[in-house]
Amino acid sequence: MVAHLDGLLDIAAFDDYGPNGLQVPGPAETGLVVTGVSAHLELFERAAALGAGLVICHHGLFWRSQSRAISPQLKRRLEVLFDADIALAAYHLPLDAHPELGNNALICRELGLEPAEPFGEAAGRSIGFVGVAEPPITASDLVARCGRAFGRDPLVFGPVDRRIARVGVVSGGGASSLAGAIELDLDALVTGEPSEPAMADAAEGQVTFVAGGHYATETFGVRALGELLAERFGVEHTFVAVRNPV
Repeated sequence: MVAHLDGLLDIAAFDDYGPNGLQVPGPAETGLVVTGVSAHLELFERAAALGAGLVICHHGLFWRSQSRAISPQLKRRLEVLFDADIALAAYHLPLDAHPELGNNALICRELGLEPAEPFGEAAGRSIGFVGVAEPPITASDLVARCGRAFGRDPLVFGPVDRRIARVGVVSGGGASSLAGAIELDLDALVTGEPSEPAMADAAEGQVTFVAGGHYATETFGVRALGELLAERFGVEHTFVAVRNPV
């Protein structure tokens, strides 16, 4: 299953901030796959209680900026995986960027937008899309659609009384794409979390900035991977929500 996802997501093509694919080995086979957004202790404990043999997440255990030494926090996470014999795989930028199973393509679909062109660069690759609303919608309609898609009221900056036709979509920490949205004269940017300059930049650049939450915008891809594995390999799939307000 992991080899299938590695090839499908073309992980070798990405220079990511952490390793993609298998991060912790486990059993050779399993009948239950658990998916979740981030490789946290609660996710692992709940996966163990369910009897999962494989956990797939978007944010893995290891990142370039962190120490290579195993901290007490990481030790505890690994203990749960080892004791329950659970394998862990993570897919970060490849899962954001995938044109069918990726967070950003699926967000476009949820918002009723047609992905038209790549948008939003991370580590040298475009990971998002410009989504087109045809016919154009109001900014308030876009915000309402985001609220339904992400299950929370989004944070909104910039103009809210305009028509929206072209929307940059970059899940998670995509606030840095606001400059690109302004440069391309997009009407709106939908992302996960804001940065401090976003309020002023959105107002001055006349781009409606919608932040739906880093966690909330990155549940789509891992769910899709779990559903794909369930259909293709005949396993059970459970998405475990460990909600994060950020």
